[in-house]
Formats: sequence, structure tokens, C-alpha cells
Amino acid sequence: MQQPRENTVFVGNKPVMNYVLAVVTQFNNGAPEVAIKARGKAISRAVDTAEIALNRFLEGVTKKEILTSTEIIDTDTGKTNVSSIEIILANNK
Repeated sequence: MQQPRENTVFVGNKPVMNYVLAVVTQFNNGAPEVAIKARGKAISRAVDTAEIALNRFLEGVTKKEILTSTEIIDTDTGKTNVSSIEIILANNK
């Protein structure tokens, strides 16, 4: 598994605006790019986070890259595949 980026927001089960605030804060603190990562059912929340941040809060920031993958997770019932997404936003200023 690759090293997580320095400015990464991991999306889980909290309300979307919590993650949007985290992304906006990273850019306000001077981050050149921010990665939004999620897996499984949280993927749609990660997409919402990126879209809300880009459309409502961030000027001069674009989607740089969207990476998808499948991770193998150990569960009580054995191994299972879980989809994951990483959305990288970059500051163009």
C-alpha cells in the first residue's frame, strides 16, 4: 500500500460538511494539494465533499486526479474486496 499524502482527509461516517471544512482548512493553511480518501459506502460522501468544496468554497482549485482501487480487507468471515477512491484537489494559484 502506498504512503498516504501529507494533506489527506479520510472520509467516514460524519456529516459531509465536516470533511468540506477539513479540506478548506488544509488549503487555507497553504497546502498545494489535498487528497480526499474513502472506501466502501463512504465513497459517495467523498465525492460530495470534493464537489461542495470546489463549487462553493474554493477559488482556483481543481480536480487534479481521481484514483480508484480495490482493497482486500480481513473480516470475521474471511477476506472481502472493498472499493476505494482518492480524489486529489490542487491549488492553481
